[in-house]
Amino acid sequence: MILKLGIPKGSLQESTVRLFNKAGFNISIGERSYFPLFDDVEINSILIRAQEMSKYVESGALDCGITGNDWVLENKSNVATVIELLYAKKGLVPVRWVIAVPKDSAVKSVYDLKGKRVVTELVRVTENFFKKRKVKALVEFSWGATEAKIGAGLADAIVELTETGASLKANNLRIIDTVVTSVTQFIANKDSLKDKWKKRKIENIALLLKGALIAREKVGLKMNVSQRNLKKVLSSLPALKTPTVSPLSQKGWFAVETVIDEKIVREILPKLKEAGAEGIIEYSLNKVIP
Repeated sequence: MILKLGIPKGSLQESTVRLFNKAGFNISIGERSYFPLFDDVEINSILIRAQEMSKYVESGALDCGITGNDWVLENKSNVATVIELLYAKKGLVPVRWVIAVPKDSAVKSVYDLKGKRVVTELVRVTENFFKKRKVKALVEFSWGATEAKIGAGLADAIVELTETGASLKANNLRIIDTVVTSVTQFIANKDSLKDKWKKRKIENIALLLKGALIAREKVGLKMNVSQRNLKKVLSSLPALKTPTVSPLSQKGWFAVETVIDEKIVREILPKLKEAGAEGIIEYSLNKVIP
């Protein structure tokens, strides 16, 4: 059997391929090809823009794919979320669709946009946002260069995707509200999940992807510790669970191995050395399966 998998073309493409590589799948994409090749003969893949992914997954043209929940909402797609991957093109963070206006605009809140023109790619979600707040704004679709349309006098406000807000600030824009927060999701066709083979294949892929994501923020530590320092070293070690302690061939010595958050390594290594740990080795991880 074959699983039909959609890879997002565009800003998420590179980070998605890297994630699959870390999960253990080798992917090659020709310069002009829309059909990535997996080293797994049970997977056929195609590059599809994230904006369209949920429509093709819902229709069954694809069994599964990766996109943002913003586009699932925009397309009103009836798909199953297998896992939330929580990554964007620059890191492991959710992204936001925000309402932005010129820095010198008199608009202070969404309620000041009554009767104003708002441009965005995310039309349906934006319209629902205004509707819930009983604000009648004119929401229009933007084909791109959305940030420039305020400066050109083509719009009073925009709804645009941002990770840090830096690009908006660089364009002299000010954020006044958040329309929706979006995370990257691994989605699946609901009928595909009723097929025993496809369900198992999709869940196995999800497990490996999740393990690869967790591993991005973790590192492994190995060290040698004498019996007299063992208790002190162990008390200095945070871990997913109890660290692994194994006796060495040299009597009275132990090998200690654990997994910790990478961000605390620089703080904990000096403490471990001070507590009596020797031969400390830090190593990167490909996957961590909780």
